[in-house]
Amino acid sequence: MAYPAVMGVLNVTPDSFSDGGRFLVPERALAQAQRLRAEGADIIDIGAESTRPYGGMAPISAEEELRRLQGVLGETVALGVPVSIDSMKSEVAAFALDQGAVIVNDVWGLQRDRQMAALVAARNCPVIIMHNRDNADPAIDIIKDIIAFFARSLDIADGANVPRGNIVLDPGIGFGKTAEQSMAALSRLEELRVFGLPILVGASRKSFIASVTPSEPQQRLGGSITAHVLAARRGAQIIRTHDVAETVQALKVMAAIEDQG
Repeated sequence: MAYPAVMGVLNVTPDSFSDGGRFLVPERALAQAQRLRAEGADIIDIGAESTRPYGGMAPISAEEELRRLQGVLGETVALGVPVSIDSMKSEVAAFALDQGAVIVNDVWGLQRDRQMAALVAARNCPVIIMHNRDNADPAIDIIKDIIAFFARSLDIADGANVPRGNIVLDPGIGFGKTAEQSMAALSRLEELRVFGLPILVGASRKSFIASVTPSEPQQRLGGSITAHVLAARRGAQIIRTHDVAETVQALKVMAAIEDQG
């Protein structure tokens, strides 16, 4: 069997939950991008604003986001690996596309900045639509909520003439969800195939892992790989991870074993 594409995470922020501040300096960020490429990343996802899904995160301006990308984005594009821009702001996404990024990764699924749909339609580029909520509600059926959210996002995309073939869906593991809901989304991932669109899963180092085995983000490699292998077996076509080499190895071994079956 084919294994999913692997998207490597590059955070150029001071406050990311997993590696806050490590790659804020452009030289370090570029070195990390080179490492992600060497480890087998099919895509490098660059984000300049922390979107970690818990309280206390003050939004930053588009100007600050663009400042953080200076000296990193163009140089990463030059490495030859397709680059995705992780931003909910159309102004930032437009800048990134001008610099050579080829994918927009919107953690609010075209619903926060209504100019985003028009932008990705005009640029005819792939867009990742992620499910999100302002707050977790443990009483809801999370899969029904994700499906309803995606339906709204796809209506917005259709209204802007975004081709369906340019859309990838992401259930947003850890975003606006309890730990149990994140695990339910992974367990029931196949239900999201109702849309007939590719699915991306990013469970890397997420806090639901610590709800099962108490751990800090850097200690969650085993849980991350388990979640990603299970997601791949349930139909995920892109895996977003901080740990590229280990994830590529796990997916290749999974595929090789499946091929013997």
